[in-house]
Amino acid sequence: MATVPGQLIWEIVKKNNCFLVKQFGRGNASVEFSKEPNNLYNLNSFKHSGLANRKTVTIQPGGKDLSVVLATAKTKKQNKPASLLHKSTMRKEFPRMANAVVNQVADNYYRPDLKKAALARLSAVNRSLKVSKSGVKKRNRQATKVPVRK
Repeated sequence: MATVPGQLIWEIVKKNNCFLVKQFGRGNASVEFSKEPNNLYNLNSFKHSGLANRKTVTIQPGGKDLSVVLATAKTKKQNKPASLLHKSTMRKEFPRMANAVVNQVADNYYRPDLKKAALARLSAVNRSLKVSKSGVKKRNRQATKVPVRK
């Protein structure tokens, strides 16, 4: 089976696909977003497209526990969607997860141009997973009126 170049796929899908979200501001379409998988910034551009690029990176919440899933696309399995992604679950503290993402994306020469986007997505996902502490509420330290007994 012949493979289609990514640039040709992008020219076909850039103006019209089911993932496209257009935000209208002041009468003209100023920003185009995309809801496609494997798009770190959710922008409709060739660089960030998960449809047109062979090598893609995605970072998602893992599940019920505080884990993060880093998934990269296998370049040899483009015609087999079930086995396309190589997923690795990270349950470490944030600096170690950030080092793992940098090693996988940039230092491994996979997609060094997506290093900043991957770290931004990791930071946003990690921040969304944190649960606010429900401990003892702080007392109100303002002066209150004490009821006077008669």
